[in-house]
Amino acid sequence: MLDYVRTENEGAHVSKLSDEISSRRTFAIISHPDAGKTTLTEKLLLYTGSIQTAGAVKGKGAAKHAVSDWMDIEAERGISVTSSVLQFTYQGKCVNILDTPGHQDFSEDTYRTLMAADSVVMVIDGAKGVEAQTIKLFKVCTLRHIPIFTFVNKLDRETRDPFDLMEEIEDVLGISTYPVNWPIGCGRNFRGVFDRESRRVIAFQGDGHANATKKVTEIEAELGSPELDELIGADNHATLVEDIELLDGADSAFDLDAVLAGKLTPVFFGSALTNFGVEPFLRGFLRMAPGPKPYTDVLTESPVDPVGRDFSGFVFKIQANMDKRHRDRIAFLRICSGKFERGMAATHVQSGKKLKLAVGTSMMAEDRAIVDEAYAGDIVGLFDPGIFSIGDTICAGKDPVQYPPMPTFAPEHFARITQINTLKRKQFMKGCEELSQEGAIQLFRQVGTSTESMIVGVVGVLQLDVLERRLQTEYGVEVRRQGLGYTQIRWILNDRSTYRLGDLKLTSSTCRVEDMRGNRLLLFNSPWDVNFAVEHNPTIEFSEFGNISF
Repeated sequence: MLDYVRTENEGAHVSKLSDEISSRRTFAIISHPDAGKTTLTEKLLLYTGSIQTAGAVKGKGAAKHAVSDWMDIEAERGISVTSSVLQFTYQGKCVNILDTPGHQDFSEDTYRTLMAADSVVMVIDGAKGVEAQTIKLFKVCTLRHIPIFTFVNKLDRETRDPFDLMEEIEDVLGISTYPVNWPIGCGRNFRGVFDRESRRVIAFQGDGHANATKKVTEIEAELGSPELDELIGADNHATLVEDIELLDGADSAFDLDAVLAGKLTPVFFGSALTNFGVEPFLRGFLRMAPGPKPYTDVLTESPVDPVGRDFSGFVFKIQANMDKRHRDRIAFLRICSGKFERGMAATHVQSGKKLKLAVGTSMMAEDRAIVDEAYAGDIVGLFDPGIFSIGDTICAGKDPVQYPPMPTFAPEHFARITQINTLKRKQFMKGCEELSQEGAIQLFRQVGTSTESMIVGVVGVLQLDVLERRLQTEYGVEVRRQGLGYTQIRWILNDRSTYRLGDLKLTSSTCRVEDMRGNRLLLFNSPWDVNFAVEHNPTIEFSEFGNISF
């Protein structure tokens, strides 16, 4: 009898665990800068009741700023420079949004964030179509074969013909499209969308202002009905009938399996700024988007069942000083399997250390709340005592798992930064090291020089502006920045006891450096300098890649 009760309780536990995990929807939003990605994120929060007033991203001087843009520099410049994590519930689904920087200078942060997503929402400017940064980010998504949903934005402005936009998505990105709804006009003539599944027109009536605090009223009417002439205008009605006939004749049937395999993207039209089409998009997305997918365990090279395995996850982001009062560090963990419980015992796989996960937090940009439990698919913030690195695995249970390392980028721009006030050397080093641990910069020390100046490597120049600002505001350190002309970087893979760094035959412009883990590297001004080093040091093994995470 006791065994029966135990089995019954275990079955109920597994059933609840399965229900919780299957309700999770974790997705990242990507776009070219200014396509409206962060504004769409705000409106999703508005519709779900997570916030009461949306502050669209604007330039300097705007009174309100996006919830997900929480850094001072983000509010000031009107751009996103760091990934934000936002969570809300809607129609029985627990939704985790990963809002990413659109600016190419912060693409490394975006790439890492995409590793934590089960699907992607791609926002496209209806007037500009597919842009450069969208193409780069799309390629990362295709490598992971994750579903991609497209939201064509800014229909409240004059846009390109929707048929041309669909063709461009297919030609440039190489993915098939299926319009879930179809726009009725654009700009001042934008009247709503036609839902292809319900075969009804959803006309929108709002106050016409951006960032309206109230939900837009939806009015449904059937295609071809006389009242539709009054609702959207006779010309719009006639054009819509023609467009839908073309779509129905050209499109094959909707294939959800192709969507889940990343071969077909459902396309939605709307305007995030004026709320048009946002809620229909949200409902359609949640209906089609997948729950948590299995990640591969590199120890066994087999997928980890999100329901059938104990708690495990990986760190995809580290953020220092989210709470300026406490100068804390938060490690963002994507839960891949099982259930997180506050106070549970776990193992930091890379170091083998046993941990007690005393506090976990859920995020709404910089706002946070302590959570007692979370499930596979969720993102939790763990207080980092200084042992976590990007890509680290944390797990519980007898059988350890380890997830693949995060992709890293070779820096493309270099600068020397020097503290102005020599009395603040400790704060200078702490700030540089902590921002390096975040993955925001790569930090190098020139061999034979003091630590009053450091060499910084970044993917994009704007990261250097952010570095200066954060050192000043978060650590109270002002720095002097000097651009350096290095364009190439190579890690030295040989055991350091087998050679002397000073004895290497290099050009006079080549710089010998070490990273913060003691790895030796060379910085070069040109490919010719690289070839010289390779030819004149045949016993040295050079690599374009290295594990630069802390």
